[in-house]
Amino acid sequence: MEQTTTSATDDRTTAPMSPSAFAELTDGILTEVSRVIDGKPDAVRSALVVLLAEGHLLIEDVPGVGKTMLARALAATVDATVRRIQFTPDLLPGDVTGVSVFNPVEREFEFKPGAVFANIVIADEINRSSPKTQSALLEAMEEGQVTVDGRTHPLPDPFLVVATQNPLEMEGTYALPEAQRDRFMMRISMGYPDPAAEVQMLRERDTANPLSALTPVLDARRVRELISWARRVHVSAPVEQYAVALAQATRAHPDLRLGASPRATLQLVRAAKVWAALEGRAFVIPDDISALLVPVFAHRLIPTRATSVRGRGGPDTVTAILQRLIATVPVPLSSGA
Repeated sequence: MEQTTTSATDDRTTAPMSPSAFAELTDGILTEVSRVIDGKPDAVRSALVVLLAEGHLLIEDVPGVGKTMLARALAATVDATVRRIQFTPDLLPGDVTGVSVFNPVEREFEFKPGAVFANIVIADEINRSSPKTQSALLEAMEEGQVTVDGRTHPLPDPFLVVATQNPLEMEGTYALPEAQRDRFMMRISMGYPDPAAEVQMLRERDTANPLSALTPVLDARRVRELISWARRVHVSAPVEQYAVALAQATRAHPDLRLGASPRATLQLVRAAKVWAALEGRAFVIPDDISALLVPVFAHRLIPTRATSVRGRGGPDTVTAILQRLIATVPVPLSSGA
């Protein structure tokens, strides 16, 4: 694992990447995943943005709309280590992070890595496990490492958690703690497919599994090169101030008990860099920030008790608040590009 981390650092500083190569590789990923996820280009694009912005993705929706399929399709396009963890009520933190086991031959404890040691970790139905087990991912998602019995073990690079969950109204689910939600760069919903896409799904998936036809578009090294390219996208001071102004507006909003954290602002700008790169630009504009505000901020915000009592405490309320902030917070006249 330590060798992987060292080589990743070298790749980020030396690997060349041209705009045409970036476009070719990212278009290849979008095309390949879209072969499985029909009619959901926004969800596919959001998943790619999170991967290249070094974040983590939370996919929340009702059962059967393709949440796990999107996670598996994204993983299938990358020739890297992939682990799937089925979160159940009896799952233990050690199953996720790993445990120390006594070796009678060497007469010492050995660390046995858990399922989190992979480039892409699919945390399926994450809110069906207890909060204690969910918290096993906190250090991994924030710091890219796991500490067991006082020893720290680095995770592979790149490292991405794609978690799926059902709405809290579904039976047998636990609410994700605020600290856990804040570690997800974006939360997206799949939604039901349109009639044409659903008919196409009936025809194509009756005899074959579409995932079996997917081929890797790039490996972990190329992913690191794409990440390095996206990091170089320029963000001017006015655009940075615009992102901060939006975050501060959520903290002062009378209908919100919990506003956006500084981590949320940082991840918003990182995601905007990738968004701009996918648009073929080497600089971020205010529209990139506003386009990503809802998926990056909404799952972190908590309405006040009074707002919830009035029956306006659901996700639609938070989305409406953010949309009003986009309309009212002054946009910088020049992005400084």
